[in-house]
This record gives sequence, C-alpha cells and structure tokens, in this order.
Amino acid sequence: MLHHHLLSSSASAFPPAAQSLLLLPRPAASLRALLAMSYAASTSTSSSISRPFRPPRAVLAAAVPSLGAEETAAAAEEAFRRHISPGIRRGGGAGGVSVVWFRSDLRVLDNEALARAWAASGAVLPVYCVDPRVLAGATHRFGFPKTGALRAQFLIECLGDLKQNLQKRGLDLLVRHGKPEDILPEIAKAVSAHTVYAHKETCSEELLVEHLVRRGLEKVIIPQGGASNKSLSPKLQLIWGATMYHIDDLPFPVSNLPDVYTQFRKAVESKSSVRSCSKLPPSLGPAPSSGLDEIGGWGSIPTLESLGLSVTKSEKGMRFVGGESAALGRVHEYFWKNDQLKVYKETRNGMLGPDYSTKFSPWLASGSLSPRYVCEEVRRYEKQRVANDSTYWVLFELIWRDYFRFLSEKYGNSIFHLGGPRKVASKWSQDQALFESWKDGRTGYPLIDANMKELLATGFMSNRGRQIVCSFLVRDMGIDWRMGAEWFETCLLDYDPASNYGNWTYGAGVGNDPREDRYFSIPKQAKTYDPDGEYVAYWLPELRSLAKERRNFPGASYIKQVVPLKFDGGHQRKDQQFNRQTRPKNIYRRQK
Repeated sequence: MLHHHLLSSSASAFPPAAQSLLLLPRPAASLRALLAMSYAASTSTSSSISRPFRPPRAVLAAAVPSLGAEETAAAAEEAFRRHISPGIRRGGGAGGVSVVWFRSDLRVLDNEALARAWAASGAVLPVYCVDPRVLAGATHRFGFPKTGALRAQFLIECLGDLKQNLQKRGLDLLVRHGKPEDILPEIAKAVSAHTVYAHKETCSEELLVEHLVRRGLEKVIIPQGGASNKSLSPKLQLIWGATMYHIDDLPFPVSNLPDVYTQFRKAVESKSSVRSCSKLPPSLGPAPSSGLDEIGGWGSIPTLESLGLSVTKSEKGMRFVGGESAALGRVHEYFWKNDQLKVYKETRNGMLGPDYSTKFSPWLASGSLSPRYVCEEVRRYEKQRVANDSTYWVLFELIWRDYFRFLSEKYGNSIFHLGGPRKVASKWSQDQALFESWKDGRTGYPLIDANMKELLATGFMSNRGRQIVCSFLVRDMGIDWRMGAEWFETCLLDYDPASNYGNWTYGAGVGNDPREDRYFSIPKQAKTYDPDGEYVAYWLPELRSLAKERRNFPGASYIKQVVPLKFDGGHQRKDQQFNRQTRPKNIYRRQK
C-alpha cells in the first residue's frame, strides 16, 4: 500500500473519515493541547533526494498541495472533464429516490456508490453522518482519542469540498450528527427512498454499523401506492470500491489470499486487471423535491470549535489540505507540474519536505482520492512522458494497500489481537513511562524523537520514519505494539484500520507473513537516510548548532537515552541478519 505515502494507515475499526476528533469523554486539557498541533500554510519546499539521502533544509510550513486555489480548482475540473460522458443515461426503470451514505469515500470522481444510485433513481440524496462514536470515542484498548484534532480538521475540509463538488453537479450534502443506524432510516422514510447505497468496509466496527443500518431500514415501511397498495422497506446496497483491484477480479477467493505479499502481487499483476474509473453524467441531480424540511434541511458541517477541538498554527512541517479538489491537485502537482513521478523510487525513502513521495495517503484514507484514478494517471504519464521503475513503484505500493484491505477481510479481528493473524505468543511490556517517552518524542534518540514530533505537529510521518519508530518501540523498548498502533490511530491523517494494523502487525513480527520480521538499527538508519542530520535538526532545533555528523549522535549534548539499543552499530552481523534485502519489503508499507 503505499503503505504510507500511498497507503493509509491505522487500525481498529472506525475509519478516518468522519469528522474525527475523537475525544471520548472530553479529554483532559493537557491531552487536548498535545493533540491540537500544527496548522499552517506557506510555500512548498521541493525536495530531491538521491542516494545517499541529502535532505533539503526546510524552513517554513509547506502546504500540500502547494498549488493556489485557482490552480487547484483548474486541475480538479480538468480531471472531472476527462471522466464526464454526456451520453450516460439513467436505467430504463430508474425512478424514486436513492440515498448515498458517504463514509470513507468522500469523493465524486470514481465513486461507484454515487454512480449506481444516480443510474437507478430519479433523485439522489447524499448523506454524511457525524458519528459520535468516532468523534467522541476512544481507541479500543488503551483509550486514546479515536481521532485527533488534525485529522478532524482534515475531515472537515474533505466534507466542505465534497459538498461544493456535489453542488456543482446538481446535488448537495446532507449532514447529520448522530449514529448512522438512527439517522439513515429516518431520512429514508422522510424522502421515501427505495435504496441506501454505500461502500462496503471490512473491519468490525464498520461492519457492525452496516448491520445496524440494515436492521433499522428493515423496520421502515415505504408505501408504494398504485393498485397493489404494497409497502416495501428500503434496502442497503453495499458496493466494493476502496481498492485498486476489485475484490471480484482477484484470481482467488479472499479466503485463499496468499500470506506472502509477493505471491499476491504476482498473481494479480498476471491474472487480473484494474477496472476503469466510472464515468460521470454532466449532472447528478436532481435532489429529492420533498421530505427534507421534515428532517431539518441540509444541516451544516461541524467546526473544530463545535467539536471541542482546536489546532494551533505550526511554522514547521507539512499542512495537508483536505478534500477531493486538493487530492486531484496534488496528483497534478506531483505527476505533471513537478514531474516527480519519474524519480519516485529513488526519493521515496526521504523524510524531510513535501516532495520525496507522493503524499497521497491522507486523501486515499478519507476516500477523497480513488486508487483507480491514481493508476489511470500513472498509465497516462507512462504513455506521455516515461515508464520506468519509479512509475511502476507507485502501483507496487498501491497493490500493498489493496493487500492489507483484503487481509483484513480474510483475517478479521485477528489483525487487532496481540498475537496477530498467526497468534504469535510473545511477552510485551505496557510500561507507561517508556511509552510516553516514545509518544512525546523524549527517548534520547534524535531520529526517533524527531519523527514523533513531526507526527504530533502534522499528523504525518514518512514511510521510513514509521518503520524506524515501530521497530524501536517493539524491538528496543519491548512495548506492546498495539499501544503504538492505537496512538497512530489517534494522530495520523492517513489512518485506516486495515493499513494501520496491517503495518503494525508486520512491524511487530506477528503479521501473516513470518518473514516480515525486521530490526531497524537507528545508527545505520540515521547514517543512511539523514547523513547530515538535517531532518533531526529541523524538528529538534537544539541540535542545529552541532556538527552535522554529531546531530544524530549528540551524546551528552542531548537528553538521556531511555533504553539501550538491542543492537547498536557494533553488532553488524546480527543487524544484517535482521535486515536481509533479498526482496522489496517494508514493515510499514509505504503510504505515499
């Protein structure tokens, strides 16, 4: 999955798509302050990283994408233009009203649930439910806020942009605060909807909500009129649409999904094909002509303040702009304007700046960006510019993203269990003081601390950084990997259950593939990926005055190390045993 830069991340069962702020009872002020970080925009800093990595010196916060509003809108409209087909007609028997329940699919382009609802109905009502279990809930085991303020702000922006894009095409977005199983039956009854369309999820919390919604709809009676005077209940129609390869096109049933990624990848590449993006009619309207007043009109998108959250401007790191338009703008910027797709494989292991990787993962996780659209753009780039290892590697990472989603379908809740899908028996510590030092970036290891501070400030961390901090937490600290996974669930903009927990089970050595069990030597990683200490000096300015070669190894010039390394630079043989590079594999699959 672009595991990180393309993919999406995190676990448990509630998707990142919901005005997620998740603060169960409202958390203490100290926790709120800790979550309420970074928010800023400035000019973007482009980074070109070659081996050995020499990260650029970033100064101010960078907006992602860095395009202005007009350029972003133009890129988005051009993408829509290529996917509009004036000849599309509704089905012959189309009539009545359909509801489209938006979840982690906050887009109009290549949204099959929306397209099917339009084709099967005379009117369409898009709905988003601000679910309190997501916005005011806690993570499953350790009680962290289910959604931090940064992801909540990103979601708010996604919803605002979705509303605008629907309005441009003859519809609107109805926003209601409450549980979907309470809201959707009420709405279906008010507008006499025959079907509620939605994209299918794979993890337990989302599946439970689907079950409850279906049960609630079964209790709704919609009179059909006519001579027969029949009454029917609205149906819930779930559609697969989160992956690049459709589940029905796999060369095997999900129950037979290979436990080794390479076997899965080779099978789908040779025996399956990626479906084209669905085409759009020039207009998706009309919306229902009656019933909305009965349920209080269109409602309003919440603000951070209404959710009890706030973010403060940060002068550092990246500030991701939420929404489908920003997502399409980022694809345009990275692929076409800056022409960076052709060097993606060489730069993808960077850590500093917006352009060492695609940064698509927040939009993929919220469903603001279709993975099939990314695939189409890669193919178009290969035809018009160049096809090389880098263009392929973006698809390679998207296949990883697919793989984790299919694994969550195959293995269910075991991806959240301590022993993972393989039920590995291990002893883990839940030492709170050690975990807090990791979470807050106070371990005494600059490379770990810088990455954790970036996560707090921006809601993002590089693929390389995620691998390193995961390895440190589980290998060097011996801490329960689920604590790290749940903290990522709180903080990451690109959180999604399958990718986050899939990545963490791999990193902890409890994933379905026993070969994905690696140790990341901090000295080795620092020398390879931050040789001049630019990254750590950026996030830990107290190290800036040190000589470049000392920034990652500051000794007494920095805080005391909380634990010794399991293998330091003097244990090269043992280190190499943990880091066999015989095939592509990242414990934290890249998210782009």
